[in-house]
Amino acid sequence: MGSSLYDDVGGLDGLRRLSAAFYERVLADELLVPVFAHFTPTHLDHVAVWLAEVFDGPADFTDHLGGHQALLRSHLGLGITSEQRQRWLDLMAAAIREVLPGQPDLAATLMTYFDWGTAIAQDVSHNPVGTDLGDPGPTPRWGHEGLVH
Repeated sequence: MGSSLYDDVGGLDGLRRLSAAFYERVLADELLVPVFAHFTPTHLDHVAVWLAEVFDGPADFTDHLGGHQALLRSHLGLGITSEQRQRWLDLMAAAIREVLPGQPDLAATLMTYFDWGTAIAQDVSHNPVGTDLGDPGPTPRWGHEGLVH
């Protein structure tokens, strides 16, 4: 294990590989395609930059892409169902096994974050676009033991 989850997943390059493996699955999945109707290759990179910051890498999402508020706003109006959330988690678990094979402890830690994060995304997604979410605070940071702050 490295000093941070960011190191353990291979930094931004590793997160880009994980995002690519994940979205390859998502965009081929009938249940999830409607949620990602506006998907662009830029989205894939933004997800990697977000995860880098969450996993204790550079704070580039906060510095350049609108921070926690922008991430939450991007889920408004999507109306994510419990079935879609579970499929998302299943596909992410498969992507982790592909990109980070033979690391069950790391996979479990990552999936604990994704379970936590997707619950928030699902909750936010049932608000209409334009909803004022208030100040969500800084981007959460996730470590080997879970939520750091």
